[in-house]
Amino acid sequence: MKVVIKKLPPLEVAYIRRTGSYFEPQNHWGKLLNWSIENKLYPPEQSFIGISLDNPELVASHKCRHDACVTIPENFDKEKYHDVQFKRLDGGNYGLYQFYDEPHKLSEAYQYMYAEWLPNSEYDADYDRDNLEFCLNNVAENIEGKLKVDLFVPIKNIQKTNNYICGFKMKLDNL
Repeated sequence: MKVVIKKLPPLEVAYIRRTGSYFEPQNHWGKLLNWSIENKLYPPEQSFIGISLDNPELVASHKCRHDACVTIPENFDKEKYHDVQFKRLDGGNYGLYQFYDEPHKLSEAYQYMYAEWLPNSEYDADYDRDNLEFCLNNVAENIEGKLKVDLFVPIKNIQKTNNYICGFKMKLDNL
């Protein structure tokens, strides 16, 4: 599995939130897609992004939140829309893994990123930002039933520990 580092700019998005198991039908995507088409917000100018806000290993599946998002252009008139919400996604460095497989295997990509790649990289997870799933295809239209997603995991440089103990610089090699 190959991971590359990418810097993303901050992104403004319109979104619809759904609460429930990630493995149940995701009807909020259909609503967002219809809204996006009505407002001429679709690729290649705009991107569709999924955000899984909860770890299903830590949160009961019926309480897991997911945001279906579409990027919006600068100066988009948000005031006249009440059927979607808006937010800004923070930019910064991300580890990018390109996923192309059956949708239920996306959790394996997350496992790889957090349990294998991050601990062996020069980065820490940045838990102040969300994972971003840039949706690159419509799985319902894929002959093999595969999902194509660019999975962006937020990262930050590893925090080096201070070599000072009680105000004195110590050579940690000898401790």
